[in-house]
Amino acid sequence: MARLQPPPWVYAAFLLCFLGLGRAIEIPMDLSQPPTITKQSVKDHIVDPRDNILIECEAKGNPAPSFHWTRNSRFFNVAKDPRVSMRRRSGTLVIDFRSGGRPEEYEGEYQCFARNKFGTALSNRIRLQVSKSPLWPKESLDPVVVQEGAPLTLQCNPPPGLPSPVIFWMSSSMEPITQNKRVSQGHNGDLYFSNVMVQDMQTDYSCNARFHFTHTIQQKNPFTLKVLTNHPYNDSSLRNHPDMYSARGVAERTPSFMYPQGTASSQMVLRGMDLLLECIASGVPTPDIAWYKKGGDLPSDKAKFENFNKALRITNVSEEDSGEYFCLASNKMGSIRHTISVRVKAAPYWLDEPKNLILAPGEDGRLVCRASGNPKPTVQWMVNGEPLQSAPPNPNREVAGDTIIFRDTQISSRAVYQCNTSNEHGYLLANAFVSVLDVPPRMLSPRNQLIRVILYNRTRLDCPFFGSPIPTLRWFKNGQGSNLDGGNYHVYENGSLEIKMIRKEDQGIYTCVATNILGKAENQVRLEVKDPTRIYRMPEDQVAKRGTTVQLECRVKHDPSLKLTVSWLKDDEPLYIGNRMKKEDDSLTIFGVAERDQGSYTCFASTELDQDLAKAYLTVLGRPDRPRDLELTDLAERSVRLTWIPGADNNSPVTDYVVQFEEDQFQPGVWHDHSKFPGSVNSAVLQLSPYVNYQFRVIAVNEVGSSHPSLPSERYRTSGAPPESNPSDVKGEGTRKNNMEITWTPMNATSAFGPNLRYIVKWRRRETRETWNNVTVWGSRYVVGQTPVYVPYEIRVQAENDFGKGPEPDTVIGYSGEDYPRAAPTDVKIRVLNSTAISLQWNRVYSDTVQGQLREYRAYYWRESSLLKNLWVSQKRQQASFPGDRLRGVVSRLFPYSNYKLEMVVVNGRGDGPRSETKEFTTPEGVPSAPRRFRVRQPNLEIINLEWDHPEHPNGILIGYSLRYVAFNGTKVGKQIVENFSPNQTKFTVQRADPVSRYRFTLSARTQVGSGEAVTEESPAPPNEATPTAAYTNNQADIATQGWFIGLMCAIALLVLILLIVCFIKRSRGGKYPVREKKDVPLGPEDPKEEDGSFDYSDEDNKPLQGSQTSLDGTIKQQESDDSLVDYGEGGEGQFNEDGSFIGQYTVKKDKEETEGNESSEATSPVNAIYSLA
Repeated sequence: MARLQPPPWVYAAFLLCFLGLGRAIEIPMDLSQPPTITKQSVKDHIVDPRDNILIECEAKGNPAPSFHWTRNSRFFNVAKDPRVSMRRRSGTLVIDFRSGGRPEEYEGEYQCFARNKFGTALSNRIRLQVSKSPLWPKESLDPVVVQEGAPLTLQCNPPPGLPSPVIFWMSSSMEPITQNKRVSQGHNGDLYFSNVMVQDMQTDYSCNARFHFTHTIQQKNPFTLKVLTNHPYNDSSLRNHPDMYSARGVAERTPSFMYPQGTASSQMVLRGMDLLLECIASGVPTPDIAWYKKGGDLPSDKAKFENFNKALRITNVSEEDSGEYFCLASNKMGSIRHTISVRVKAAPYWLDEPKNLILAPGEDGRLVCRASGNPKPTVQWMVNGEPLQSAPPNPNREVAGDTIIFRDTQISSRAVYQCNTSNEHGYLLANAFVSVLDVPPRMLSPRNQLIRVILYNRTRLDCPFFGSPIPTLRWFKNGQGSNLDGGNYHVYENGSLEIKMIRKEDQGIYTCVATNILGKAENQVRLEVKDPTRIYRMPEDQVAKRGTTVQLECRVKHDPSLKLTVSWLKDDEPLYIGNRMKKEDDSLTIFGVAERDQGSYTCFASTELDQDLAKAYLTVLGRPDRPRDLELTDLAERSVRLTWIPGADNNSPVTDYVVQFEEDQFQPGVWHDHSKFPGSVNSAVLQLSPYVNYQFRVIAVNEVGSSHPSLPSERYRTSGAPPESNPSDVKGEGTRKNNMEITWTPMNATSAFGPNLRYIVKWRRRETRETWNNVTVWGSRYVVGQTPVYVPYEIRVQAENDFGKGPEPDTVIGYSGEDYPRAAPTDVKIRVLNSTAISLQWNRVYSDTVQGQLREYRAYYWRESSLLKNLWVSQKRQQASFPGDRLRGVVSRLFPYSNYKLEMVVVNGRGDGPRSETKEFTTPEGVPSAPRRFRVRQPNLEIINLEWDHPEHPNGILIGYSLRYVAFNGTKVGKQIVENFSPNQTKFTVQRADPVSRYRFTLSARTQVGSGEAVTEESPAPPNEATPTAAYTNNQADIATQGWFIGLMCAIALLVLILLIVCFIKRSRGGKYPVREKKDVPLGPEDPKEEDGSFDYSDEDNKPLQGSQTSLDGTIKQQESDDSLVDYGEGGEGQFNEDGSFIGQYTVKKDKEETEGNESSEATSPVNAIYSLA
């Protein structure tokens, strides 16, 4: 997010505007005045010979001036040459070659004269030259033969052109010559080799000249280069050698300068031009160039290095840049220095350029012409194009060097004066007229202008005027007060009033009054102050993944009297709002962001007076594009250089490059990671293994993910060699009791080093130190048979290929196969720790009975029965492991109050041994688990019903339940009450102390050991918890005494009576009715559940049916009954309603089918009853 400042041109415009406020007042064109040159061609005018020649000269004056030309200081008669014409009302010359002629015939120095009756103005002396692009002379060039490491200069010598051509070197196939610190082009166009290498003769070298005007390129015949070397070029391993020159037999040399030659030189440069210093040195290794200035530092703001530090350019040279510069060429063999003495000269430049002089009769004035240069320029005055010395004498004029003084000027003094200042490097020519007028003040702008400005800005009110003598100007506000000047106001010479910072109180009518001795004139300007346009919520920089939605905010405040326009730019260009974008008043939304949406977005809010900008950058993250153009160079026996061109990073910088390889012998088509490199490189030297036919590819990685792999490189095969390593992870383990399997991780393609890779496997028993057994294997395993049970072996695995054997392998200890243990733990002792844990202790077995590696002792135990009668238990076997050679352990997480049995075994890698004798133990009584399904119901505001089920795990004999409850209202908490119940009680009713408070209940079961886990519930909130108790009671009393309430109750009682009759009728017909738990009465209004309309959906699901009983462990036993449901309806397809009631089918099947359309799975309701009556 960034608020943008106005573009630089805005500041430049303001600067030029205010710089121009002090300029001399110009004469209106309706008044008589001498000529003034307004447009002319440049001094050095180079033209294209294929086009017509145009030499510009335009001027203004009153009366309109006439024009004539001189060529080479002689009158140029335009009328006599049919090819030459002068534009109408202009002095511009047009030379037409459509009918033939040679442009070179018109070369020369031209000067334009503009004349009317008040004087003559002159243009610069325009030197006309025709552009030239001569052909390169044909020449036959012999091959250039040079010893490797020697310096070389290939000279270009381009034909002289006008202007000078641009030089560049290419091969004859138009491929650019690669330039670097060793090979580079000098400023003169020659190609310099600091030292020649054998790879330089891979191509030929041709100098090319590009001519500006003709847009043509001319090519010199190419040079053919032959390099004499001590090593063949295809010995690529030397190219990556750390000391390449020594490896190639090239003698190292100290630096010497190829250009400029010698130890010192000098150079002259003109002020304002660029200074280019150049030093090109030879040497082996290639020298480095450094630049210094004697007695000071290089100007950091103007100096820059070019051509691999071989050139120093200083822009816009001034006199302080003169002095001695030196370049230092150095390599490891030594250094050499060249000193360049720089002299700065200067063509003339203005210190005080003469300006037009407007005087009234009798006034005094002066023209000043001051210029500087090196050498110091001379000043020559002319009047109307003639030397001042030859002009008629004027007693009112005095020449004093670079100044002309006029006293008591009269009408006859009107003329145009020229000041020509020159030295050997150039000249300056300026025209300034002297006009003598007698004019009363006049206003030059429309009257009563409206100026609207923005608050706190700087502004100016223009009041252009003219008069002679020059009038004085004063400003007034709202027609009263003193002259406005000073403080926040400033009046310029041309009459403009500057207000440095506009405030609201500056609004009003401003009057400017111009006065001279001949009269006065005035004008008015109305100023309105407007509020600025400001973006107060700017768009913010965002990073988005492709496909997401992005919203850029831009909320603007502006003056309501101005029309606001909000537009968006992308990358400083108008944004096209397509169907994926939505532009609103205060935001821009982009749907489904794509890579092309990435860039800077500028919110541009503008009115007709001002604007505000805010910019945000949208970064669209994506995986990088795949690298491309893989190239293998520097091919060596054990290395190769891989170079690639990075793909686009898609706004997330590449952090790594992963180089992968594939070989076609062991795993063709399978790619393996070779190495990883930083994202800043695109070339790397890869270390290779022998006898691998490599193919490489590169994957780019950034924070978003990995690119697709690049296309594979060309293949490169390395030569073979004996293995340098052996297989890893060698093991010897038995898979049966009479064998040993020797395994290892096979070597991959990069460690095989040669064809026909195989393994020499050796083994022998460790104790006997017998001779080594050996076998050659091509796979990755070998099985030794007929081994004793679990004995140690020494194992060795050695790699071998057709080039030889690998190094001596390490010895690894392995073991033959294990057999089941022969003995069980003895003297197993059990000690009960608590109701859920026991400790075990046993005697260890003898090591020779283990017949393998002792893994652990293991206890198998199971729950035989519970001490509670009629409680079914699972007798699933469980186990506890005791790793290692241990003599004791603890078994936990047992069930309290239970009988257990336990056996122990020894375990090795083959499995369990024989079991020990069975031990029995009993766990003591524990605390019970929490009561199940604790339910809190509030049928009315007077009582609360509590119900619960027995704990799932009694863990002993229940002796009762403990209930603790407390009333609370907001932050107020009452006294806690404790109730104890017998083990068979599962219900309790609490009488409420008031209808507003709520209750928190905590219930737990108890055994002789203590209380078990507690369960907590809260009573539901009252219907209107915010209503005070007193108000609630009064409302109840008031309603009960109302007549309409008594009538309503009677109607309800009558309706209930009707419903009861309907229920009995449906029962007698075999209809459905609800069967309530432990009740044989029909559902009536006295049922608490129906009264308040509340039902418990979760707590009734597992409630036993009437006619069943609950045991201590929570299981349900069905009692015998003669009243089987199978005798009614369709047997087991009874249904339950939402409150848990069972709905039986008490009709025979025929009756059921007849009434099926009126049946429902819900309990019979009054509504259903009414429908049945209908």
